[in-house]
Amino acid sequence: MAERIVLRTRKGYAGDILALCNPEESWSPRFKNDAIRDIENKLHNYFIESNGVRISVVVTFRKGSKYLSTENKNLSNNVLGELQNC
Repeated sequence: MAERIVLRTRKGYAGDILALCNPEESWSPRFKNDAIRDIENKLHNYFIESNGVRISVVVTFRKGSKYLSTENKNLSNNVLGELQNC
């Protein structure tokens, strides 16, 4: 499983994460459905680093749909939404 650090995200109108990005990597941008498939099939592990803490990107379900989010490390919100746009 390859480790992929995420530095930026592409967001939709309602704040949905549409792509994970790292401008320094050839895999970037990785669009939502591809990243979800990567995570669910354990092909790649996406993560961000915030204040020296590594936070994994996970697949969550809301209203029957899959979304990209960050695992809860005592954080009240999805840190992906706070990253710069790509």
